[in-house]
Amino acid sequence: MSALFEPLTLRGVTTRNRIWLAPMCQYSCFDQDGVPTDWHLVHLGARATGGFGLVMSEATAVAPEGRISPEDTGLWNDQQAQAWRPIVDTIKAQGAVAAVQLAHAGRKASTFAPFAGESGSVPLEQRGWSTVSCTDQAFGDFDAPRRLSTEEVEDLPRQFAEAARRAESAGFEAVEIHAAHGYLLHQFLSPLVNDRDDRYGGSFENRARIVLEVVDAVRAVWSGPLFIRFSATDWVEDAPSWDVEQTSRLAGLVVERGVDLVDISSGGAVPEQRITVGPGYQVPFAGAVRRATGAPVSAVGLLTDPAQAERVLSDGDADVVMLARAALREPSWPLRAAHELGLPADKAPYPPQYARGAWR
Repeated sequence: MSALFEPLTLRGVTTRNRIWLAPMCQYSCFDQDGVPTDWHLVHLGARATGGFGLVMSEATAVAPEGRISPEDTGLWNDQQAQAWRPIVDTIKAQGAVAAVQLAHAGRKASTFAPFAGESGSVPLEQRGWSTVSCTDQAFGDFDAPRRLSTEEVEDLPRQFAEAARRAESAGFEAVEIHAAHGYLLHQFLSPLVNDRDDRYGGSFENRARIVLEVVDAVRAVWSGPLFIRFSATDWVEDAPSWDVEQTSRLAGLVVERGVDLVDISSGGAVPEQRITVGPGYQVPFAGAVRRATGAPVSAVGLLTDPAQAERVLSDGDADVVMLARAALREPSWPLRAAHELGLPADKAPYPPQYARGAWR
């Protein structure tokens, strides 16, 4: 049996394999109301049909001002939760686990979608909004955010918890907290961004405080599998920054508080990052966190070849692989992977309607 096709059970929820769809923004709520559309149904449903073990939604905002773009999905009201329900039902009906990533973009919010024909911050007169962060310093050329008061920071865990409650009402089976890629929770973690002098800034303990409070709030209302995504490094060497040692330390703390899997990515905090990109370039970070904590981890980042993905698991660097761009190109990547790794067609995750097209 291929390691990629071994089931994984977390808190009683079993994924049929360890090939998971990474969260990828689709910028397709064209009414700008956070309500998912038929595009999300087809996009996510196709990957469930294509054999992925777990299908995760894009970064889904816990508050209107937390959207990366005006076209992002949300879970800050009941209308959005109701619209997610048929999408979730479709994913589950095809044998995949339905997961949602809960996010707040902070100072990287209110930006144009990549295919909008414009870039940067969306002006207020074009339905943009004023952003918030742990700081009042801008990300690159984006509009400067408003610094959150201590009381406003203390309210953030409630927003994530309420979104998690709505995720449950929509039928999602797993929740991921987004604390990576330079979005709000990562903004608090990184010394490159967090310049606060209250209980949420300064030391590691203070910078990590809001993440732990969010985890506690979500775990208090969510009984299913809980993941968290971290950027393992800021990719900045000439200044105090977030790194794999701090990631491993915080990963151990969140696992103690009920997180079931740590999803390892990297970068995004500042424009000055210098990323060394190559096949599997983030896998060593996942391996380091797994060895330091003993917790299940996922790896993501230019994992495109089935044999390569298999080695990530067999070498002990991760328990799960997340596919992103490869999955955009090939919605049925797991079915080809099963063939190339020698799994018989009748053991691969084909829907019965597609059995005649199985790789032989």
